[in-house]
Amino acid sequence: MIAECLVVEFRVTDDDCPVATAARETGASVDANPPLLRSDGHALLHLTASDPAVGERLDADDRIRYLHGVGADGRHSYRCLSEAPCAVHRLVDAGFLVDSVHHRAGTERYVGAVVGNDVLGGVLAAAGGTVGVSVERISRLGDDGDDAVARRWDLTPPQEEAVETAYQMGYFSVPREVTASEVAEAIGVSKSAFLERLRRAQSSFFGHLYDPGGE
Repeated sequence: MIAECLVVEFRVTDDDCPVATAARETGASVDANPPLLRSDGHALLHLTASDPAVGERLDADDRIRYLHGVGADGRHSYRCLSEAPCAVHRLVDAGFLVDSVHHRAGTERYVGAVVGNDVLGGVLAAAGGTVGVSVERISRLGDDGDDAVARRWDLTPPQEEAVETAYQMGYFSVPREVTASEVAEAIGVSKSAFLERLRRAQSSFFGHLYDPGGE
């Protein structure tokens, strides 16, 4: 049995798959589940976006089939079939176990795992041969801080986005540098939706800090 499992994060630019194109053209943030690859090379996709314009762009893309969308809490969820491969598929073929795909400001971020150094070598070779893919981080699974914030604190992707954006914009600074409305506008939701996500995230934080055993 191989004991070592590595957490790897990739940064991707210039991907021309339908979701990356829609996110880049609209400026929306998009969180996607790992794509489910079919034997014919097509991918089943499930994603959430901060802007309904993403759905409009996908609907107009000839490479997308069977698009279904719903909206709730300021986010828009879509399921569809994509006939075009994206950069992550090459990494998956080489052995990358993709956990999440995030689109922010025209850039993708893949987070996942690789089992063993031999497989890692193949994945890095695939990344080097794919335009716009670079390694951001490699760490051993189990090292302090190797898990995504959302995974360690049981946050949903929208909650993680709200906390991360608020922190980066100075919402938690003293004195506060931005308002709740400004953060909400940056992530494409209403002020009330942002504050609700923030409260739920804080509840999760405090629950782990002060009641780690869940009692």
